[in-house]
Amino acid sequence: MLAKAEVLIEALPYLQRYAGCTFVVKYGGHAMGDPAAARDFAEDIVLLKAVGINPVVVHGGGPQIGAMLKKLGVESTFVDGLRVTDKATAEVAEMVLSGAINKELVGWIAQAGGKAIGVSGKDGGLVTATKVERTIKDPGSNIEQAVDLGFVGEPARVDTTLIHTAVTAGMIPVIAPIGAGDDGHTYNINADTMAGAIAAALGAARLFLLTDVPGVLAKDGTLLTDLTPADIARLRDDGTISGGMIPKLETCVHAVEAGCEAAVVLDGRVPHAMLLEFFTASGAGTLIRANSAA
Repeated sequence: MLAKAEVLIEALPYLQRYAGCTFVVKYGGHAMGDPAAARDFAEDIVLLKAVGINPVVVHGGGPQIGAMLKKLGVESTFVDGLRVTDKATAEVAEMVLSGAINKELVGWIAQAGGKAIGVSGKDGGLVTATKVERTIKDPGSNIEQAVDLGFVGEPARVDTTLIHTAVTAGMIPVIAPIGAGDDGHTYNINADTMAGAIAAALGAARLFLLTDVPGVLAKDGTLLTDLTPADIARLRDDGTISGGMIPKLETCVHAVEAGCEAAVVLDGRVPHAMLLEFFTASGAGTLIRANSAA
C-alpha cells in the first residue's frame, strides 16, 4: 500500500501541471492486435481523462488493411513505406480504418468506463488532405523520377472545431487517418503524420507515438531519453537513426516546431508505457522538445 501511495505522490506534480491540457496519442503497431494490450491502452486513456487531461487518439491500421486486401485478392506495393493506393485500395482502407478499427477502439474505451466518439479526418472538415508527391532515383541513370502513390495524402489543413466540441462534451475523440481533399477525393494518410499535424494544430502538451521499439536507440543499443531537432539531425547524419524511425522523428520535429510542447516515442507493447513515461521522473521513452531548455 505504501508503494502505491508513493507512486501517487510522484505523479501529483505532473497531474497539477497538465490538468486541462491536451495529449494526442497515436495508437498502432503490435498493441492493436493484442486484446490485453488494447484493454490496457483504453484504461490508460480513460485514466487521463479522469484526472483532467484531454486525450485525443489517432489510430493506424496498416496490418489490418493489408490482411483485408489479401483476403480480397488485391496486391499491395510500397514506396518509402507508403502503400500505393488505387481507388479500390482506398475504399478498403477507409472501410477498415473508419469502420472496424475505429469502432473497436471506441468500444474498448467504453468498456473501460470512458465516453469516446469515433470519427475520421473527413468528419466536420477535420483534416483536409493533399496528394503526396514522391520521387525515386532510377538506379541506372540516377535521375529522379516521379512516383504516383495514388490516393495517399498528407494533412494540408486541420480544423480543430470538431475536436474541441467533443472534448467540451466530455468525450474522447478517436480519429481514423482518412482525409478529404479539395479535389473531392478521399485520401489515406499515414497515422503518425496525421497525429503530428493534429497535435501541432491543438498546441498539445504531448504527442505520444506508440511504436514497437523502446524509443530512439544509440548505436550501442542504449535508450536516448531526451532529444532536440538538432540532435535528431546529427543522429540521422551519422546513421544512428535510420529506416522507419526517420519519418516518425520527422513528425515529432514538425509537431514541436509548430506548437506542440513535446513529443514522445515509446514502446506501445509495454503495459501502461504512456503512464510510466508521463507520471514518473524516469520516463519510459524518448522525449523530443524544440530545445533542451524547454
